[in-house]
Amino acid sequence: MAAAAPSVFLLMVNGQVESAQFPEYDDLYCKYCFVYGQDWAPTAGLEEGISQITSKSQDARRALVWNFPIDVTFKSTNPYGWPQIVLSVYGPDVFGNDVVRGYGAVHVPLSPGRARMAAAFVRGSAGLRTTCQTHAQKDHPHVCPRIYI
Repeated sequence: MAAAAPSVFLLMVNGQVESAQFPEYDDLYCKYCFVYGQDWAPTAGLEEGISQITSKSQDARRALVWNFPIDVTFKSTNPYGWPQIVLSVYGPDVFGNDVVRGYGAVHVPLSPGRARMAAAFVRGSAGLRTTCQTHAQKDHPHVCPRIYI
């Protein structure tokens, strides 16, 4: 008797990184990537991307609006390691170098339909940069945001 091939299920993610609020910063851009368990594999779309640079809006919210599209499909044999989207926001320091201004992560919603998610951003710090440089073996503190999740 032949062994049955394991069945898989698909998870399609489409949406956008809409906006963020960083009151003390301007001219920021966003990077995203997905982290997921070993049974998961991307089958279509991009699992990471980078947005355009945006400036604060002129309304009372002073939001940084990207409207950055996301479209990716994953397959898996079980839900363990459900995908998370990792967001990193970068901007120039006083010397014009790009530095991380914040990063955060949220799980992809479990149920189909529309969902509005908000990621709480953690600000970069000198202690975090030292830890990151040790892990990444690079001068840039946030080479791969996946190491923080």
